[in-house]
Amino acid sequence: MENKKYDLVVLGAGPGGYVAAIRASQLGLKTAIVEKRKTLGGTCLNVGCIPTKALLDSTEKYYKIREKMAVHGIQISEAEVDVKKLADRKNKIVSEVCQGVEFLMKKNKIDVYTGTGKILEKGRVEVSLAENLPEKTVLNCDNIIIATGSVPIDIPILPIDGKTIITSDHAVDLKEVPERLAIIGAGVIGLELGSVYARLGAEVTVIEMLPRLFMPVDKQIAAFMQRSLEAQGFKFHFNQKLISCEKNNNELKLISETKDGTKNEIAADCALVAVGRKPYIENSGIEDIGVKLNERGRIIVNEETYETDAKGVYAIGDVIEGLMLAHKAEEEGIAVAEVIAKKPAHVNYAAIPSVVYTSPEIAWVGVSEEQCKEKGVEVNTGTFLFRANARAKAMEEAEGMVKVIADKKTDRLLGVFIAGPHASELIAEAAVAFEFSASSEDIARSIHAHPTLSEALKEAAMAASKWSIHS
Repeated sequence: MENKKYDLVVLGAGPGGYVAAIRASQLGLKTAIVEKRKTLGGTCLNVGCIPTKALLDSTEKYYKIREKMAVHGIQISEAEVDVKKLADRKNKIVSEVCQGVEFLMKKNKIDVYTGTGKILEKGRVEVSLAENLPEKTVLNCDNIIIATGSVPIDIPILPIDGKTIITSDHAVDLKEVPERLAIIGAGVIGLELGSVYARLGAEVTVIEMLPRLFMPVDKQIAAFMQRSLEAQGFKFHFNQKLISCEKNNNELKLISETKDGTKNEIAADCALVAVGRKPYIENSGIEDIGVKLNERGRIIVNEETYETDAKGVYAIGDVIEGLMLAHKAEEEGIAVAEVIAKKPAHVNYAAIPSVVYTSPEIAWVGVSEEQCKEKGVEVNTGTFLFRANARAKAMEEAEGMVKVIADKKTDRLLGVFIAGPHASELIAEAAVAFEFSASSEDIARSIHAHPTLSEALKEAAMAASKWSIHS
């Protein structure tokens, strides 16, 4: 069945896809979006960012009630957590945000097709397996955006069963808390979900092939975060590769190995595979229209227009090279819509912030001191500890620090790293500063309200110029 003609069809209704569709509609393009889930929002809203943050927020409150209220003079003799209610709250939030995207589609007059989209040829997309459509519906269009996102990477020796061996998709569907949780991979997903389960009483052990946490993060900040997480009960096994897993009844015996051949045995009730994600492009039809992939299995696009080798077919988000971040995909979605509408468009990748929602949070934008040294760039650095910040002390959240890295010759900001309270919010100031090519002195001489956490960033910027006041 041939359907009506569109200026643009978007495959995937995650943050990149639905934002691209909205911007395209705003620019006057007749737009449709195809999504295989019954709810919009993609991985991020359904089983990723949003449910994880809801669980992190609930469990952090529980942890603080248990561990940190006495210092405020608040005595709570017993605190209990109802895991079902906690999960129900998470589900309610997920439902609301997904319904919000559905509302935005209607508001912007975007046609939504629930089903699996496959590119038959340039300008034709087949939608199948849809409950509200004939068996197969073909959408004709001038342009296509591939925004199908990513899925967890699996490990052959750890076959996923959804019970004892799980992915992040299963972990956010919280039903019970294992006594011992092994996490394969010390990345963002593993540490955030590990935090959720650790606060609820699980003994968390992390196996990581790399030598430390967060390789892109400044080494000083990463070392601080490791100490903090270890104080919260995390156990780390770095420089180790998982080589086998034995399952006896409901117990797992994981064997890891160091580079020198030393083996380590870890017993667990559940293993979370969190070694990363890969593009979801199976059965999309791209192989038949000349879309090329790089050696990592990601779609190759023009760096300025995001167009693939197939004219009129674009790709954004997790399916192309770069950080797998929702806000990165959103900016690319806006840019592509503007390119198609023949408007100027640009994404400043140097100004994209990254966040890890552990406690304390970690956030950064730019490059680390180590990366600068590798490139031969001389830098000035400034640090400031939250324990010297009045607002942080008043909040009893004084654990952490800010580090500012600036070019020694020009003073231009090269990196800002924050580990501490509300780092996810504080980093926005640094991202704006990067967008305007600011110097450390620009931040240092900008007036910050007192007492606020943001003063820590100002002080670190002052320290980079060797005139910090409060340290």
